[in-house]
Parts: sequence; structure tokens; C-alpha cells
Amino acid sequence: MNLLREARRFAAYGIASAVTLGFDMGAYLLLLAGGMAAPLAAVCGYSLGIAAHWIASSRVGFSGRVAEAGAARRAQMGLFAASALVGLALTWLIVSMGVAAGLDPRLAKLSAIAASFVATFVLRARFVFAPGELREPMGERA
Repeated sequence: MNLLREARRFAAYGIASAVTLGFDMGAYLLLLAGGMAAPLAAVCGYSLGIAAHWIASSRVGFSGRVAEAGAARRAQMGLFAASALVGLALTWLIVSMGVAAGLDPRLAKLSAIAASFVATFVLRARFVFAPGELREPMGERA
């Protein structure tokens, strides 16, 4: 493992995560303002964030590690969605524990964002976008 290359990948993933968090929160706030119930708005925003994160991660954070179109790509996208659900579960757990302990919910959410970011990066780097034979060159992704 090349430590410098992994640090660059981590930084690129961080930028992609920040941008897609903006999609998630922006959609959430717009839907709330439009009268949608908060839980449904949160799910919709999170789902948009997952889709945006796939695009950003596959093109920036993990370019060159996207599976070829077809079954391999669908399997990779499934693993990506599963890693997002791990992040969601971790977020729920940390926020729930933080609030139960008397922590301000916003601080609990910030803690959860940090923990979820690291956990999903590790899952995606090691399992979803692991180097392998089924990867295609950067310019040929769909």
C-alpha cells in the first residue's frame, strides 16, 4: 500500500463527501420547507446523497476502481449502498447515544458524521472499490 496515494484518495473522498453532504442537507431542507414530514425528507435527502456520492466517489475518490458495466458494476453498486446503510446505522447509533447522554443533538450529529465518514471510507476502499481485475480505465465509466 502506498501511503501517499491512500492519503490523496482519502482527501479526494473527503471533498466528495462534503459536496454530497450538501446535496443531502439541501434536499432535506428544501423538502422540509415544502411541507414534507421530517423523517421522509431525511430519507429522501439521504437517498439523493447516496446517489450523488456514488457519482463523486467513482469519479474522484476511487477513479480507476469502478467495475466494468454489467453484473460486476451492479454488485459494486450494491456494496456501495450497503456501506451507506452501515454509515446510516452508525449515525443513528451515535446520535441516539449522544442525545440519551444529554449531548446537544447537533454535536452528536457532527460526531456521527466524522465516525460514519471514516467507516464508509474504509469499507469502500477495502471492499467496494478494492483494486482488482474487473476495473476499467477512468475515461470509460458510465
